[in-house]
This record gives sequence, C-alpha cells and structure tokens, in this order.
Amino acid sequence: MPDEMSRRLILGRSDGEARHFEDAVSNPSTPVIGILGTGDFSRSLARRLVASGYQVVVGSRTPTRFVALFPEEAEVTTQLEAANKADLIFVAVYPEHHSTLMDLKQALAGKTLVDVSNGLSINHKGPSNAELLADYFPGSFVVKGFNTVSAWTLQMGARDGGRQVFLCSNSQTAKNLVKSICHRMGFIPVDMGLLSSSLEIENLPLYLFPSWRLPVLCMLLLFVFFYLYNFVRDVLHPYITEHKSVFYKMPIKVVNVTLPCVALVMLALVYLPGLLAAVLQLWSGTKYNRFPNWLDRWLTSRKQLGLCSFLCAVLHAVYSLCGPLTKPVKMAVQEVDEDVWRKELYLSAGIMALGLLSLLAVTSLPSVAGTINWREFSFIQSTLGYCALFMATSHTLFYGWNRAFVLAQYRFYMPPTFILVLILPFVVLLGRVALCLPCVAGRLRKIRRGWERNRHIRFMLPAEDCCNGVEDVSDV
Repeated sequence: MPDEMSRRLILGRSDGEARHFEDAVSNPSTPVIGILGTGDFSRSLARRLVASGYQVVVGSRTPTRFVALFPEEAEVTTQLEAANKADLIFVAVYPEHHSTLMDLKQALAGKTLVDVSNGLSINHKGPSNAELLADYFPGSFVVKGFNTVSAWTLQMGARDGGRQVFLCSNSQTAKNLVKSICHRMGFIPVDMGLLSSSLEIENLPLYLFPSWRLPVLCMLLLFVFFYLYNFVRDVLHPYITEHKSVFYKMPIKVVNVTLPCVALVMLALVYLPGLLAAVLQLWSGTKYNRFPNWLDRWLTSRKQLGLCSFLCAVLHAVYSLCGPLTKPVKMAVQEVDEDVWRKELYLSAGIMALGLLSLLAVTSLPSVAGTINWREFSFIQSTLGYCALFMATSHTLFYGWNRAFVLAQYRFYMPPTFILVLILPFVVLLGRVALCLPCVAGRLRKIRRGWERNRHIRFMLPAEDCCNGVEDVSDV
C-alpha cells in the first residue's frame, strides 16, 4: 500500500505545457465540465467548479498562454479537445465571437451548452444571445444561466454574493443538469421556463436601479423646491429688505432646514398610497377591482421612498451636529424657560423619529426581513412606521411652536416652511385615525377577507326544497 503522506499536495507543472486531465484526482460519476474562454469569468468559474469537486477542462485558442492562470486541477487545452472531453460546456466567450465556434459544431452535438453572456445594452426586441447560440448549434441543448453572477461571487463563494441563478432552456433534461451543478456550487437555481425567457434574463444585469428612479426623482424635486423656498425666505429676503448679506447660510444652514422637510414629506408619501388604496376599496365595496396604474406603481415604491426619507433624516442629523444646537440669547427668565422646553421637546422627538426610521430601514433589508414572520414585519413597517411619522411631525411642530402666529415669519407673504411641510403628514395621520374607527375598520376588514357589497348570500334553515341550506340567489 503506498504511503499517503508521500503524495504531493500541489501538482507540479512546467510553464508553457498544457495541463493534463489524468493528473487530477477524478471521480467517474462526476460529469466533466468544459469551459470555452479564458477571461476573468472563466477563471473564476473554473476555480469554483474545481472547489465543488468537478473535473474541469478549459478550451482556449492558445492554451499555453493561459495555462498558468487556472487552478492546477483544471486542464487547459484546445477548444476542440475540450469540446470532445466535456459532457457539459460553459460558453464563456463574447456573443459577437459565437460564430468562431462553428468548427466545433460536430463535437458539441448532443451536449449541453450554458450561455453566460450578456449584451452591451438593454434589448427589448430580440433575439437574445442564447437564442442566436441555439441557432448556431441546433444539435446542442442551450441553457441560459449564470449571466447574473459576477466573477467576484464565483471566486468568493455564494455566501458573499447573490445566490440566485436564473435558468431557462427548451430542454428540461439539460436544465435539470445545470440545476444540479448550481446546487453543488452553493447557488439557488430559479427556473424561468423556456429559452424565450432568455432575453429577460440577459436584460437583468443591465438595469440601473429601475425601482429607484421615481423615488430618487421625487426626493430631488422636493429638495430643489424646499431649498429655493428657504433660500428666498432666509437669504434673499434679508438681502433685499435690509441689505444684509447672509449668503454664507447656503451651504449648511439652508440645506439643514431643507433636509428635514424632504424627509418628512417623503415619509408621508410612504403611507399615503395605503390610505388611498383603502379608500378605493371602501368606495367600490370589493377588493377585486384593480388599482390604477399610478397607484400600483406608488405602492410598489414605498420601500424606496422610505429609504430616501431615512437618508435625508440621517443627513439632517449629521448637519445638525456640525454646528451648535443651541445659542445663548438675552431674554426674560420666563422666555428662556419656554425656549429651553421647546428645544428639549423638539430634539427628543427628532431623536425618537430617527431611531424608529433606523429600525424601519434595517428591517427592510432582505436578510433581516427573512428572520421575522409576516405579522412582525407588518407591525414594524406599519405600526412603528406611523409612530415614526407621528414623532417626526411632533418634531416639526415643536420646532415651529408659536412661530406660525408671528407676522414677521411671513416673509414676502410666504408662510414658514414647516407649515407647508405639515400639511401632508397631517392628512396621512388623520386618515389613519379615520380608518381605525370601528365602523370603518370593520367594513374594511370584511372587504379584505373577500366580502363584496353587491354580492350577498343569505343563509336559511334547511327545508324540503333546499337540501343544502343556502337560498337560491340569482345574482350570485
């Protein structure tokens, strides 16, 4: 029996020579995986496949040039030899070079080809790269997959990146084979159906925050509006009326007054569509009517709106810490006492609001949301969310205190900013209180459990002509 300790831990190789498949410890039951291409993705994929226990053969037009870049256990050889040896081949070449593989058509016949390519831009018309590859090799079984997985994720492992791998193919057998490889590599395969879905899969990595466009645009528009509004009141008005230059307030102070305005309005916009949806359900008397498209998009953007609100709130806290929170003023003892109470209350309410917003932001993360059940998630996002909105509104009210009744605050006949900001939160909070009334809440609960106003079923005692105990109602 040979001494196991005398075996080399690292297989030796000489540069410039192609690596041979028989040198690695092989398992006859394990399929041989081929990779066509020697780019970054190919090297990371080979490393991950070898770590998962697969025999890997890499096909290259110049194998001696890239042999040192791949793991010792992987064989680097010519494309034709790799196509002949492999049972499943990953096509990791750019789609514009797929036509250069036509010489391998006979060697690839009857084998599974996994297309991992992506386009340069979003393609809505088609055909996809995978469909073109299937046209080039009609005798092979093309599977679209792994194009949404980065080389970094493959190299570091599925635990440090996205674990989902979207797959589609016209051959269920080939797709099942790729699924087993995904599981063995530590990924979660997601079946997207036939190869016609490959266009959608190829477009996924090319989208740039599609669900964030409207919330970010809304945040920017609100910031511009409130910034200009505060600039006119706090900077332009003293310059015109008193010839006093306070333009130094523009970088810090005006921004710091604008950020909480945007944060509070954005937070109110998170809960306003839910109230509108409830009103529509109460008005129609059923939950089966579709919401308007604008409301449906608004409902699906609430998470992003809330995170934008949280961002503005955090920036407001940082800006506030940059300067002194209080300033010494000369006034009567009673006025000093009142001003101290106001500052203590509005700072306390602001801290509470920021803390609740932080909790909402953390629980919106998928890794955290997956550890709690639906009731806990809805309690945090709904009940505590309304508490955060209430505390933020209180923070603004305590900040304004009695300034709304001071005529000097209406510069250029423009009301103070906090009055404009409080309109939408007040509407949302009052609407929430109205929905909590027993008569309204009971009706809404019945509607959401399937009750409809125009469809009634009246139950009666069983009779001779009504064996099932249900009265015949023609409009049901």
